[in-house]
Amino acid sequence: MTPPPMITAAAAGTWTLGDLEVNRIGFGAMRLAQSGPALVPGAVPRDRGQAVAVLRRAVELGVNHIDTAAFYFSPLRSANELINRALSPYPDDLVIATKVGQPRDPSGAWLPHARPEQLRGLVEENLRQLGRDHLDLVNLRVVGAGPVAERFGALAELRTAGLVRHLGLSNVLPHHLAEARAIAPVVCVQNMYGLGVRPEQDPFVELCGEQGVAFVPFYALAASGRQYGAADGAEHPLVTEVARAHGVSPAQLRIAWTLHRGPHVLAIPGTGDPAHLAANVAAGALRLSGDELALLDALHGGG
Repeated sequence: MTPPPMITAAAAGTWTLGDLEVNRIGFGAMRLAQSGPALVPGAVPRDRGQAVAVLRRAVELGVNHIDTAAFYFSPLRSANELINRALSPYPDDLVIATKVGQPRDPSGAWLPHARPEQLRGLVEENLRQLGRDHLDLVNLRVVGAGPVAERFGALAELRTAGLVRHLGLSNVLPHHLAEARAIAPVVCVQNMYGLGVRPEQDPFVELCGEQGVAFVPFYALAASGRQYGAADGAEHPLVTEVARAHGVSPAQLRIAWTLHRGPHVLAIPGTGDPAHLAANVAAGALRLSGDELALLDALHGGG
């Protein structure tokens, strides 16, 4: 009996970040450096061979958009260095997005948000760890509602200098996008968002689509669990029911729902497990009916 064809990231369709075409299913590297909670001091380092194997398998499955950061690290492991080890020399079509804004010290504790004059050093740290002479995409990570012009302007200068190809924003409000776009092109916005997660973001998701800006949700599966991951046994019965009807997991359904929010919405689920990786990629082929979307959208709006 012939095995079913392998589902690759191409099944999700594509979007163009500036001049870089990517499959809409990508890979988030936050979970690569450790097993268990990320971004916490004393995290348990992941087995290096497992992390390298997952990254190589992601590329085999057609993933050509990897989201990372220099502050994704645990004792002994760094996501950027694992990416470098696994994938260098990099495939020509691979887009690596990183983010800068608030670094962590070597112990893993968060440092104050970077001042404009500190951003070049953070960009150069990513370049060094990834073994690149330029970065495909750098997102400015923002906390709070204050202005971003000075910091975004510093990144725009690095773009002009050739260290950065494209710019984006992370954890921002609509006025931040307007402020940044007045300085330089913005190709993506990364915000916490998902099924039942921050439904108040819906108008912003639509605004990004109208402006040709990719919307890249993070914590779409973990929701309030954030860097600790999704809580076991906490799934809504409706999500479980619709997932079962398609023969997929609730996590796959959540990824598919995210992609249905618009052609400009990209997914970057992360995992250190090869089986979960294949399932995440396969979610890009899932097509939901209008009735199913209506039910899930109502659940989303109700929080």
